[in-house]
Amino acid sequence: MKNFLFFFTFLFFSFVDSVSSENEFKLEDSINNVNRNEKNIIRDKYRNPLKTLTFFEIQRNKKILEISPGNGYYSEIISHYMRNTNNYFVTEYKYPPVEAVKKGQEKFKIYFKNNQKKFGEINTIYFQEGNILETKDKNFDLVLTFRNTHNWLGSDTAFNVYKSIYDSMKKGGILGIVQHRGDEKMNKNFYNGYVKESFLINFIEKIGFKFLEKSNINQNVKDTKDYKNGVWTLPPRLVLGEKNKNKYLKIGESDRMTLKFIK
Repeated sequence: MKNFLFFFTFLFFSFVDSVSSENEFKLEDSINNVNRNEKNIIRDKYRNPLKTLTFFEIQRNKKILEISPGNGYYSEIISHYMRNTNNYFVTEYKYPPVEAVKKGQEKFKIYFKNNQKKFGEINTIYFQEGNILETKDKNFDLVLTFRNTHNWLGSDTAFNVYKSIYDSMKKGGILGIVQHRGDEKMNKNFYNGYVKESFLINFIEKIGFKFLEKSNINQNVKDTKDYKNGVWTLPPRLVLGEKNKNKYLKIGESDRMTLKFIK
């Protein structure tokens, strides 16, 4: 009887310790991580990481893939939140389409390798030619992509990207997309970095995903979407330099759709 009570007590406190330890990992703490790049922190007011990642149902017990992480705005947050799980992955182009992408990938790898203790572990899977994901890692519970779809549509590889994402996911897995939102009255379905929301939802559903819901977390009603130089006129790019800079800073970053699908 004593042995049984001891064993039960041991299991109980082991469970409590495990739950307490897991509760120490809060998404808010990763967003408030003082080691984040200051330029990224400034963008939080436009990108709303807490609300966005919560909407996409991020959890530490999930296997997560971020597609084309860019300069690592979300990677800083997610890698810190997912630290010690070995369950956070990002993509990299095995054959970068342009030199700028190649340099960006190298910069990303060096930054997160040198700062692993400040953030966390990041695993990599590769896009093969034609933007098709390699198949060595699968069964993702959550796949995220932020402001990338216009590039894939422009290079006519969006179907390859989203079909290979679909194939890499568990049944019941969540796909979260943030994308510059175009005017529904645009003559084209995508142009100058903007994409029609109705078009994108229909496009993703044709791949096999089911549309769950959308959110206006990242909407910006000040964005007129009619700039000659496209979405890159706005911050953070500000391609016109000092020309009308204050005007575009007052507008802020682009109006963005925030869409959630399920496999």
